[in-house]
Amino acid sequence: MKLIDLHTHTLASDGTDSPSALVEKAHAAGLVAVAVTDHDTVAGLDEAEEAGRDLGIRVIRGCELSTHTEYGEVHILGLWLPRDASPLEDQLGYLRRKRCERNRGIVEKLRALGLDISLEEVRATAAGSVGRPHIAAVLVAKGYVRDVGQAFRDYLGFYGKAYLPKEVLEPDVAVQLLAGLGATVSLAHPLLQKYPVPWLEGLVEKLSGYGLTAIEAWHSEHSDADTRLCVEWARRFGLGLSGGSDYHGANKPGIRLGVGRGGLRVPLDVLEKLEARRRAHGLPC
Repeated sequence: MKLIDLHTHTLASDGTDSPSALVEKAHAAGLVAVAVTDHDTVAGLDEAEEAGRDLGIRVIRGCELSTHTEYGEVHILGLWLPRDASPLEDQLGYLRRKRCERNRGIVEKLRALGLDISLEEVRATAAGSVGRPHIAAVLVAKGYVRDVGQAFRDYLGFYGKAYLPKEVLEPDVAVQLLAGLGATVSLAHPLLQKYPVPWLEGLVEKLSGYGLTAIEAWHSEHSDADTRLCVEWARRFGLGLSGGSDYHGANKPGIRLGVGRGGLRVPLDVLEKLEARRRAHGLPC
């Protein structure tokens, strides 16, 4: 069975592989297609596409946008982004500037707690955009915490001592932005955070009215029951189905391309059905 992975991250955001290295690993894993979906950036897409052409593996241009709801963050995937995505890049530039302000604020809070780290040290750990995983890496390297998990529990997570909220888009705004570019817009790992199921169902229905066209049913952190629920929502609201590992390289060491934690399988026909939906709406593949 030919397999794909439609949710991956590179060091352009918070992964640890370069875009070309990620595509090489996907090819070595036997995948026939991979989507590069970095958080809030499209910086690695050209490099990934070039590697895909060299290796004969299909690369889908994508990104993952963080959005805010009353229950917490919800992530939106855009697949088949056009090369000219100026409206998206303008919005992402604003969000990156706000992320820089947040990083500076977190480092200042850590220093006030007696942890001697600098923003320069954090930046030195990142090849792309800087975020909390890079701050965590510095905390580990300097011996303030045992591992990244403790860094988030004690300092960087929602209940951490140095936490600051991130400025993000509203879900409907993100969906409309991506849909306006002709992207396939998918709700990422909807059962990951265990938000109230009736609320999630209502969100899927609401977003489908703004241009949501798919739902990520297969994910490394989804149970079989989660996947079945996503499939049911897709049927009920006329959405396509997507799936991927949410690979981040060494930042999520238990997750591998194409197979997640070992049991994930997203067959090629998932991609083919998404492409058929795009063609039916006059969109390029």
